[in-house]
Amino acid sequence: MINDESDQFNPRDPRAADAGKPSKSEKRRAARQMAMQALYQRHMAGQSLNEIEAQFRVDNDFTSVDASYFHDILHGVPANQDKIDAALAPCLDLTIEELDPVELAVLRLSTWELLERIDVPYRVVINEGIELAKVYGSTDGHKFVNGVLDKLAPRLREVEVKAYKR
Repeated sequence: MINDESDQFNPRDPRAADAGKPSKSEKRRAARQMAMQALYQRHMAGQSLNEIEAQFRVDNDFTSVDASYFHDILHGVPANQDKIDAALAPCLDLTIEELDPVELAVLRLSTWELLERIDVPYRVVINEGIELAKVYGSTDGHKFVNGVLDKLAPRLREVEVKAYKR
């Protein structure tokens, strides 16, 4: 890191050890990306969660991934799928079965976060869902995901949403 006094790199500066390492939010974003892909794979191929998780851990470098968060999402979404789908249904113009599989994976992941991970602010959940849909979804899939999550957040996080909008 740059030392304030000499403007030169000082390897003994405690900040130097963290230089180039991904932040917690970057590791969680990577975990969401992999978990969304894994959920999509489960939906399409019907593989077991343990098979999918093992495959992802072997085939991917997890040094920049919050592996625990990946595991929590991958196992938490299917374990709560009925609850997730029931929460989503009133916010959709389509049935769950009619949704694009990528957008369904993004919406289920985001809904799980809204329901189960109160430590993640609702605005972060929405933003991350939109970003996943932009990268992996159809051309305007992110707009659809945004609209659904904007309807869903006040239902699931009423107090938090009201506090933010004050």
